[in-house]
Amino acid sequence: MRILQVISSFPPAYSYGGALKTAYEISKQLVIDGHNVTVYTTDVYDENSRIDFEENPIIVDGMEVYRFRNISNKLAYKNFPIAPSMAKSLKKNMHKFDIIHLHEYRSFQAILIHYYSKRNNIPYLIQPHGSTINIMGMSKLKNLFDITIGHKILKDASKVIALNERECNIIKKFNVNPSDIKIIPNGISLSEFSNLPDKGNFRLKYGIKKHENLILYLGRIHKIKGIDLLVRTFAKLVNDNIILVIVGPDGGYLQEIKKIVEEFGIKDKVIFTGPLYGSKKLEAYIDADLYVLPSIYETFPSTVLEACACGTPVIVTDNCGISNIVNQNLGFKVRYDEISLKVAIQTMLNNNKIRLNAVNNAKNLLKTRFNWIKIVKELENIYFSEISNNRNSR
Repeated sequence: MRILQVISSFPPAYSYGGALKTAYEISKQLVIDGHNVTVYTTDVYDENSRIDFEENPIIVDGMEVYRFRNISNKLAYKNFPIAPSMAKSLKKNMHKFDIIHLHEYRSFQAILIHYYSKRNNIPYLIQPHGSTINIMGMSKLKNLFDITIGHKILKDASKVIALNERECNIIKKFNVNPSDIKIIPNGISLSEFSNLPDKGNFRLKYGIKKHENLILYLGRIHKIKGIDLLVRTFAKLVNDNIILVIVGPDGGYLQEIKKIVEEFGIKDKVIFTGPLYGSKKLEAYIDADLYVLPSIYETFPSTVLEACACGTPVIVTDNCGISNIVNQNLGFKVRYDEISLKVAIQTMLNNNKIRLNAVNNAKNLLKTRFNWIKIVKELENIYFSEISNNRNSR
């Protein structure tokens, strides 16, 4: 198959969240399975810089990656990147593809894919990665997008890929035919965790003693992540044997979190590292006694799976899209409140049996349910089916 993957940010632009990693892993596995994969993305890197781009594609793990000029990094970092030059390339090259996999919803690029795929009669799948929800930030603009074009982008897709039942129910509210929605979870590349760094490197680097319990948050520092709840809860737990480490790029909420830390007088117990990638990120997971993701809303956080792959138990709020999988298997799910989170943290840190059970369960679950090889096979079957249906309908 000749497959076009479309996403506005792509590795190494990791500050833009987890969807780009998913698009990369899917594309890489598709290449391994023998398919011809092209990626259309933009030149965004982070809030202040771009990735160099050329007219010709670069080859990344066997896939052709085209980076198109984004007109405003400020807009891009507010989740609305615009790359007009992508339109010219789509107009010229759309006929070369058998199917398109779109990894975003409210974007200029999504509008382009909808237009050119309909014009050229090329089927496309859309995987919103949780972006169909409208709970904070630019709600009026999001509603306007949904009413004018968004509902058409979803309804005209050959298939809409939801990450879980919760996202499936949100998509149904756009009047998408339930039979056109498929639930396929994100996965994890187990090979990345086959040769983990030694324990102790992260603690040594940041002066954290062996006897101190290390609670880790890793992800974007954004209001929706609920980090303020974690800090307030941590302030009630703080003692000589516990440290909170917050890892990740600023998503517009870093100064607010630092202000809360100041107000509670716990600066000496909270460490901000900034974003960490590769082996440095793995070192943080490995040295943590507990990973906490206290989100206000989360569709499918890959960080939870990453922590589990490093042998670190997890706690998530019941707002997390995989909280039912986590609960009793990989750790605890809790209500979004300080009391519930405090009790769960204390229980996990003080009960080695529960911690060991979570670690052992994670090994089996990651192999059987969240393996990219298995997940991409499901996608391939959908691709083949939609290409066949499209040809038969001509």
